[in-house]
Formats: sequence, C-alpha cells, structure tokens
Amino acid sequence: MNTAPPRVLTVAGSDSGGGAGIQADLKTMLALGVHGMSVITAVTAQNSLGVQGAWELPAEAVRAQYRSVVDDIGVQAVKTGMLSSAALVETVADLLSGTDAPVVVDPVGVSKHGDALLAAEALESVRTRLLPAATVATPNLDEVAQLTGVQVEDEDGMRRAAEAILAFGPRWALIKGGHFPGDALDLLTDGTREHWLRAPRHDNRHTHGTGCTLASAVASGLAKGLTVPEAVSQAKEYVTGAIARGFALGAGIGPVDHGWRFRTN
Repeated sequence: MNTAPPRVLTVAGSDSGGGAGIQADLKTMLALGVHGMSVITAVTAQNSLGVQGAWELPAEAVRAQYRSVVDDIGVQAVKTGMLSSAALVETVADLLSGTDAPVVVDPVGVSKHGDALLAAEALESVRTRLLPAATVATPNLDEVAQLTGVQVEDEDGMRRAAEAILAFGPRWALIKGGHFPGDALDLLTDGTREHWLRAPRHDNRHTHGTGCTLASAVASGLAKGLTVPEAVSQAKEYVTGAIARGFALGAGIGPVDHGWRFRTN
C-alpha cells in the first residue's frame, strides 16, 4: 500500500478566480508534495479586478469541516487565511487549541486589490486568540499596521514590527517587506534569532495570491518536518519563482504561477 504524504489543512476563504485563498493554498501544497485539505470559511465572487462579493459561512459549518478532517485524517500542519469576523476567528482559535500540529497564521486583512477581508471588530480576536496559537505569523506591512499601528519604512521598522507581532504570542514572526523598493526583503525572527531573506524583485504586476502561497508553502515545509527557518527559506524560494512566472489573467492583476516548476514553456 502506498504511504500517504504529509497532510496540511488550510482554513481560509475561496477565491473564485483561482489565484488566492483556498485555491492557491491547495495548488501550492500539491506543488510541494503534501496532501492539501480545506476548511472553507467564506465564499467570494472574485476575479482579476477585485472582490465583487463575499459570503461568510456559519461558525458551525467551519467547525464541522475542521472536525471532520482532523478527527479522521489528521494533520501535520494547519494554515489559516481569511477569517472575516470575530466569530470565525474565535471558532478557529478554539479548534487550533486542541490540535497538536504547527500552525501558520496569515492574518489576512485586505486583498491584493485593496478590498477589506477582515471586519474591524475582529482585530482584537486576531491579536488575543489567533496569533497566540501561531507557530509562525506571516503579516505583510499593511497587516502589521492594522494589527499593531507600527508603520514600517526601513529595516529597523521591520524589527519593530516583528517585536510588536511577537508580543501577541506567536513563536515566530515573518514580516513580509515585499512593498519596499529594491530586493524583496523579509524578516523571520523569534525575538532572539534573526533571519533576513532576500530575493531579486521581478518586474511583474501579476502577483495575486502571493501571501496565501507563501504561508501555505511554509506550512507544507513544517508538515515535512523542516525547522521554521528551513521551511521559510524554501517557501521564499518557491514563491519567488511563482512571482517570476506570474501570468496575465482577465483584465486586472493575474496570479502567481503555482506550477512554475513543472512548466516546459
């Protein structure tokens, strides 16, 4: 009998355009050799131009999906994405507290197009319930500002941002500095050790799904037994290639290419 690959569960919203959310997570997991499973928290009407509508699932539906997967199949890592309300954040935090697996929290606040994906009243629940459950938290600079008030303009600002995120309780903070000019620079730290990750910046506007893809890649690495620095380093390499191969889709911002390692043209 064939042995099952490591199992990773994503708890996130659906992107009907296929570039971010659950769809990006599952594509990333397949590309990285793990078995992806999903708990859908919301359904969006979304394309390359933005989010035209979003419908949150009831907390009981989220809880039932999670228990169905975890109790029968089990998980080696969990990744969270779009949790649009305080009720969903609280529900997922409760579920994570009883799961013995590393957790990657992508505290999704806004979409690539600037659409709000997290209610303002949910921020405190993210700070006090969700981030403390995280093995790795992966906020971008907008999400850092939303959660901590820290405005990042340079590398020292990234250190201050990491310190502010770590104060909420995650074991590691991965501060994504992708909006800076020059190299794409991220900071991974547990408050003691610093790992600066640099990659060349690609002149490609088709970057939809970058955050989801990176967080899912980190979770995939952790499920394989990698250390956090190893998982983040490999995830950074994967997402850099995916950004380089991002392609036009529709009339707006296209997605990164999750299957870039397998393309022949």
